[in-house]
Amino acid sequence: MKLINVEDNADIRIDKYLINVLNISRTKIQKLIKDKKIYVNDEVVKNSYIIRTDDEIKIEDIIEEPMDIKPIKMDLDIVYEDEYLMVINKPSGLVVHPANGHYDDTLVNGIMYYLKSSMSRAGIVHRLDKDTSGLLLVAKDENTLLYLSEQLKQRKIKRIYEALVSGIILHDTGTIDAPIGRDKDNRQKMTVTELNSKNAITYFKVLKRFKSTTLLEIELETGRTHQIRVHMNYIRYPIINDTVYGKKINEYGQMLHAKTIGFIHPKTKKYMEFTKEPDDKFKEILKTYEEEQ
Repeated sequence: MKLINVEDNADIRIDKYLINVLNISRTKIQKLIKDKKIYVNDEVVKNSYIIRTDDEIKIEDIIEEPMDIKPIKMDLDIVYEDEYLMVINKPSGLVVHPANGHYDDTLVNGIMYYLKSSMSRAGIVHRLDKDTSGLLLVAKDENTLLYLSEQLKQRKIKRIYEALVSGIILHDTGTIDAPIGRDKDNRQKMTVTELNSKNAITYFKVLKRFKSTTLLEIELETGRTHQIRVHMNYIRYPIINDTVYGKKINEYGQMLHAKTIGFIHPKTKKYMEFTKEPDDKFKEILKTYEEEQ
């Protein structure tokens, strides 16, 4: 959440005020207001609201890219590309967005170099954790970003993962319906809780059972932070090598791969779907569990 205390430039419409303060388009501002993501003095407002000095503005779910991100040459595994969007296969270990400790070694740095432009009018539609590999959807312009983000919000983007979990799951299929919120004892973690949480639904299907692990196909209905990792830990089958919700076994990231993504193309309005198998290292680790049989 972003908090703005109005000290000057008051007595104008809130959408005009925020365009200047946040350096983003009116379209995006108006969408945030329509989606009730912007509050003034803890109340939802309309585009026509006139900002007053000492107003307190709260903005939820706005993703801001640092203005000084450096374009960095990077080998990108581009699965699909056209003038509107890209589907990129992210390797395990690569951070998606710049943050503390990662300013010039992220996927965003690599995309900026590849596109020869800033990310101010483009954006990554959804996120993957640093140590999760797999397919990411990237919009090349703001209209495409808004269109795909709306699909994501309406749960129309298909996302299927492959995961290796600790323990033997006896049920062939299952649904985990448990709300997720911030862990009150560790703000870096998420947890299943009724306190300040959002509903979260995960579906799984057993692909293979080994001596001490189970290979799953997992599909998301919702997309909460760390959802798969939290839900699998909640039912006591944590993702193998998850250092936050499980335990570290080797230097590879957690055994979680975003395998399939499907969406409606913003221009053609046709459904598109892409699948990418896990990398060789993932398969090598998987083979060691297969050989336990």
